[in-house]
Amino acid sequence: MLKHLTLKNFVLVENLAIDFAQGLSTITGESGAGKSILLAALGLILGNRASSDVVRPGSDKADVSAEFDLQQLPGVQQALQAAELQAADDAHECIVRRVVNPQGRSRAFVNGIPVTTQFLRGIGDQLVDIHGQQEHIQLANRNMQLQLLDDFAGSRAAAEKVAALYRGWQADLARIDSLEASLAANADKKALLTYQLEELDEFNLAPGEFEQLEIEHKRLAAAHHTLALLDNALTQLDNNDGLGQSNRELAAIDDQHSDLQSAQDNLSAALGLLDDARRDLRRYQDSIVVDPEALEAAAERLNTAQDLARKHRLQVQDLAGHTDALRAELAHIDADTSTLDALRASSDDAAAAFQTAAKSLSNKRKKAAPKFAKHVSTYMRQLGIKEGGFDIAFSAAESESGLDRVEFMVATNPDFPAGPLAQIASGGEQTRISLSIQIVAARHSALPCLILDEADVG
Repeated sequence: MLKHLTLKNFVLVENLAIDFAQGLSTITGESGAGKSILLAALGLILGNRASSDVVRPGSDKADVSAEFDLQQLPGVQQALQAAELQAADDAHECIVRRVVNPQGRSRAFVNGIPVTTQFLRGIGDQLVDIHGQQEHIQLANRNMQLQLLDDFAGSRAAAEKVAALYRGWQADLARIDSLEASLAANADKKALLTYQLEELDEFNLAPGEFEQLEIEHKRLAAAHHTLALLDNALTQLDNNDGLGQSNRELAAIDDQHSDLQSAQDNLSAALGLLDDARRDLRRYQDSIVVDPEALEAAAERLNTAQDLARKHRLQVQDLAGHTDALRAELAHIDADTSTLDALRASSDDAAAAFQTAAKSLSNKRKKAAPKFAKHVSTYMRQLGIKEGGFDIAFSAAESESGLDRVEFMVATNPDFPAGPLAQIASGGEQTRISLSIQIVAARHSALPCLILDEADVG
């Protein structure tokens, strides 16, 4: 509840302090008496936009503060403690202050600690509910209507349990969707890897094979030219007997001179090397074959290797290693659906638990609704809507709130059907109906301070 309001240099007010007691306080006065100034000051406290015209002429600032008792507002207490604006051992008292300078810039404080106006707006609706002519009222919100009914029915704990079950169920469904997408992606990846491996395994390029293929292809492509050169070289060697004749002539010299002996030895070694060269060349000549089919096969395999390398965006020499890497990746893809099956079972259990709890909650709501409506109707008549009536309409809607969507319905004239609270009643009627609802709800719900602006109009 609002306990104290202080205004300093606000609009026309130089200094004003008002204490409020529990229960109903009424402020009356003629037009221009200053009632709207109090509402403007409260609006500033609740985070409304500041402007320079709220500063009293000749003053350096406007200063507005309000003290609230939060005993019946645990949600506000939790918000302040979470923001480290209030100690747990002093959770019932809260002082909100707003200071505006002549340029229209403002500062906001909660319990002496600076806060943003956005934060003020966040807690403002929980602190004060202002009802004015033709203004949107908090009680027209369907979620608020459902909360009030749950409080009246004593089913708030059941509603929180239903909400938790619903969130758990939806979390399971989200995980199922994510896992199904992951498994589908893995399946696609596995199919691609399998195809790539089949292609590479079928080609089966061994490590170092490409280099050997290049050598073999080069040899086969030059076979005709190589054989012609070998024939000419061997012919020259076979026809050149000059070294042999020189060796025979030197052997006929009867002298033991060291230089002659060295020359004979070197010449004999040269003849031996020439014989070795002839044998090597003839063996090499035997290995050179003209084979168009082998040449074509080597060229085809080289082209295929290069095509595969381009396809996989790597060097041909890396194809063998890439094949091993793909095989290892395929082995690590987990296509096991056991986790998915477990999640589906968990989701089914969560859905069943939600349905059971939500049906029980719905029954409590529907049992309490007629009594709630009867009490509100009684107060409506006491407040001047003599032929008015109040009812709660239920419609099916599965959500975090359960299986129900509720709407407060009112009738102010027996000749017309009931309609939604925000649509069917005039401004004055809306204020009285809201007050009737608040009176009934206040016995069970944590409500903000209720301010009725011109409640007697209309």
